[in-house]
Amino acid sequence: MSKILFVLTGADHWTLADGTEHPTGFWAEEAAAPYEAFTAAGHEVVVATPGGVVPTVDRGSLAPEANGGAEGAARVAATLDAFAELRTPLRLEDVDLAEYDAVFYPGGHGPMEDLAVNADSGRLLAGALDSGKPLAVVCHGPAALLAAVREDGGNAFAGYRVAAFTDAEETQAGFADKAKWLLETRLREAGVDVRAGEPWVPNVVVDRNLITGQNPSSSAPLAAEVLKALG
Repeated sequence: MSKILFVLTGADHWTLADGTEHPTGFWAEEAAAPYEAFTAAGHEVVVATPGGVVPTVDRGSLAPEANGGAEGAARVAATLDAFAELRTPLRLEDVDLAEYDAVFYPGGHGPMEDLAVNADSGRLLAGALDSGKPLAVVCHGPAALLAAVREDGGNAFAGYRVAAFTDAEETQAGFADKAKWLLETRLREAGVDVRAGEPWVPNVVVDRNLITGQNPSSSAPLAAEVLKALG
């Protein structure tokens, strides 16, 4: 059995370019599908958030239209209800990477608000990358990669092939013209090699121990790659 650290956003809103706060948090499927896969395989999941706050689920991610219908929405909601670890998160600041066999970051717009500028998270990500342990990040989760800065000022993930929520998807979701910045663009500016697939289609990219997914539908395939890496 392996011990897998889930790092979730502690934010319940995303500040848009005009200063308004868009309610958000983590995206339900991106936490639920990997949790199901990992626990079904017998692995232990531990949750951490900045400050140890109980993470907020983006209400929009619980809607039937976000889950392929009412049946999918009910399944995701039931999984989150059973995901007891969400209600007792560790403080991200206190996490010891040595205690875990893999690290996973789900998305939602929340990481754009807090993890993108969180130095503790950035250090954890760089450490996980250097450790060779499976490091998995999906959708807007790669916003956290922006905080993984080396002592020389360069990004720890520069030159790595990565899948992340694309500018095209943000445009289709209706937020591109409202956001302070766009994830794909900002990652490219940091030297990350973003491999964009078609909008909303599963796209998982594996580069060494880094496993990334583009969008919510990439969550389950990404979890399968993590299980493969754990052996």
